[in-house]
Amino acid sequence: MARISGVDIPKYKRGVIGLTYLYGIGRSLSKKILSHVGIDENKKVMDWSDEEISNLRKYISTNITIEGELRSETQLNIKRLTDIGCYIGIRHRKCLPLRGQKTKNNCRTRKGKRKTVANKKKSVK
Repeated sequence: MARISGVDIPKYKRGVIGLTYLYGIGRSLSKKILSHVGIDENKKVMDWSDEEISNLRKYISTNITIEGELRSETQLNIKRLTDIGCYIGIRHRKCLPLRGQKTKNNCRTRKGKRKTVANKKKSVK
């Protein structure tokens, strides 16, 4: 079983799919990585040699930001946006959708569960 930056890559998957288990690596980037390192993308992870795994680790650690470092970088970017008070930062602060979606009916995943507000009672004359 290959272990890259603290993540176990499943050994029965193809190389392209196995690399996507790392946070920050998708299908297209995994294809580029494997072609640069010289590993066939259809080769299963369990068939990789120790030399190929070490080359892969070395390439990923030097050239690509992944896992914890990428997550912290993303959080710092969000914090910077909220601190400077730009539009997207304000939307982050209010927990509203960021990219122009309508909020009258939808966006329940971003706003959370509905909060019902009671009606005013009618005064009796």
